[in-house]
Amino acid sequence: MALFRVVRFILLFGVSALLLFIVVGVIAGLFLSTRGTSVQANSVLWLRVPSNLVERQPDDIVGQLMGGGDTLSTVVETLRMAKVDARVEAVVLVPAMESALWAKVQEIRDAVVDFRTSGKPIVAYLEYGGGQQYYLATACDKIYLTPTSPLDLVGVASYELFLREALDKVGAYADMVHAGEFKTAANLYTETTFTPEHREMTESLNRDLYEQLVGGVAAGRMMSPTEVATLIDQGPFLSDEAVRYGLVDELMYEDEIVSHFDLDVTDLARLDYQDYRNVNPQSLGLNAGQKIALIHAAGTITFGQSGVDLAGSEVVGSETLVRAIRDARDDESIKAIILRIDSPGGAAVASDIIWRELALARDDKPVIASMSDLAASGGYYIAMTADAIVAQPATLTGSIGVFAGKFALAGTF
Repeated sequence: MALFRVVRFILLFGVSALLLFIVVGVIAGLFLSTRGTSVQANSVLWLRVPSNLVERQPDDIVGQLMGGGDTLSTVVETLRMAKVDARVEAVVLVPAMESALWAKVQEIRDAVVDFRTSGKPIVAYLEYGGGQQYYLATACDKIYLTPTSPLDLVGVASYELFLREALDKVGAYADMVHAGEFKTAANLYTETTFTPEHREMTESLNRDLYEQLVGGVAAGRMMSPTEVATLIDQGPFLSDEAVRYGLVDELMYEDEIVSHFDLDVTDLARLDYQDYRNVNPQSLGLNAGQKIALIHAAGTITFGQSGVDLAGSEVVGSETLVRAIRDARDDESIKAIILRIDSPGGAAVASDIIWRELALARDDKPVIASMSDLAASGGYYIAMTADAIVAQPATLTGSIGVFAGKFALAGTF
């Protein structure tokens, strides 16, 4: 009996200590993220774009502790602040991120182009010259590449996986039906290779994205699209080749960059993005207008509450989203609603429930749909009731049908 009490005490103590650690960690994180950041005069902002940017910070405690607070909007907002902040003389952009899709890259690229209207210099430093990193870097005044890094500029390609033969070997049958020949999500399970419609769509998307890549590089490097396309056919490049062809300006290491700024001031101070992102935009005269609600629909659409599924992916719960839309609609201090969508769709009925609530909200105030990497199927459907829809050129969007089905496993068993 005494042993049982000792074990129970140890377990209770351990759980209590863990809960206390989590609470203290959350409080510390909130304090560090909200305290004022000291910015010296004559600062150079070192903006290392984080990998795998998300649309919003997670709601759960563990996610807030581990997520670090980096989102697409914090990167864009940081550039907006640096543009008007007299203490920031220049920016070094380090495009470390690698995104599966391209719209988020384009949104940051637009923010770089906007920053350049301030007249302040912004240069890109490529530790590794990947395709997406280089595309983002071409928006800057100059591009510096690590001397030992190649420039991996090779165009655009996509690859598909088909599991039909593997399922056949284990006696499993994917019993799927779909409406719309271009609704290809179930092809993963039902086909052994591309259908004509699937191939047509994939080739079209790749060609469109390739043309956007060529156009962006051509505009940023003062070349013709034909020149860029010819160079891409020759890629990848060794670092000295990249300089010779005019794809990058110079080869150097990070510690050499500051000395290359042509500024009238000396003794430049380094300002890291992780610190500067905590500056209050209102202290710089930004975000001081009327209130606008920003509601995120990031993840697969389903019923119930938003959260994270077993695979760690975000889900958009219709109940959570309806409540947020309704609260924004009823709040008289909120003058408009922005629905930020990064979703492949999901449950059709759940999407319709969200659509209905947005339609009611539009009767009271403007509703704008803003698309990120993906706003397809149900993700496109919920945008349909908005007064206006905005997207990046590389946003994957459209509603091209529905599918449903099951796996028949009698043969497997």
